[in-house]
Amino acid sequence: MLTLYDYLDSGNGYKARLILALLNRPYRRVELDILSGATREPAFLAKNPNGRIPTLELADGICIAESNAILWYLAEGTRFIPSDALGRAQVLQWMFFEQYSHEPYVATPRFIVKHLREDSPRRAELPARLKQGRAALAVMDAHLAKLSFFVAERYTIADIALYAYTHVAHEGGLDLAHYPHLRAWLARVAGEPGHVLLTTQ
Repeated sequence: MLTLYDYLDSGNGYKARLILALLNRPYRRVELDILSGATREPAFLAKNPNGRIPTLELADGICIAESNAILWYLAEGTRFIPSDALGRAQVLQWMFFEQYSHEPYVATPRFIVKHLREDSPRRAELPARLKQGRAALAVMDAHLAKLSFFVAERYTIADIALYAYTHVAHEGGLDLAHYPHLRAWLARVAGEPGHVLLTTQ
């Protein structure tokens, strides 16, 4: 059976939980408190030397790290990854966008606001990160003005990757009221059969 090493409040962990739910794949979930250093323990570092969740352990003990790699592995050969070269490249394009232009400016402010103390020096990062976050959301909103989903007018793992932290962006101080196409897309994703919530174990 698959084992997912996870932290329930993590959007990256949620990506894996969501695709597993959509595929109706059975798995065992192991909660690791990232705030207490559980991912830095030797037993976990033996599975993922980078000490991060999510990490997916296969039945044979091989481990896959990085949330978007886990998404790709689980969705390969399913309706969530296009079969044509252009569609696959476009999925990857948006997954790279999520990692480099979205997550540092949408997910990181949420982490700072939710999990760090009021006097944390990292609070000083928020204005610049939120400015970049608004820019990323604007790119997404403009794209979705013409399309129902990010690639090929169908729900793919590009949508899952971007949904995970976008739908809770307000928790980090990003107001989604100015992005109507983005909000409509969020509703479409949440309405997909098999959808589960971030806090679903």
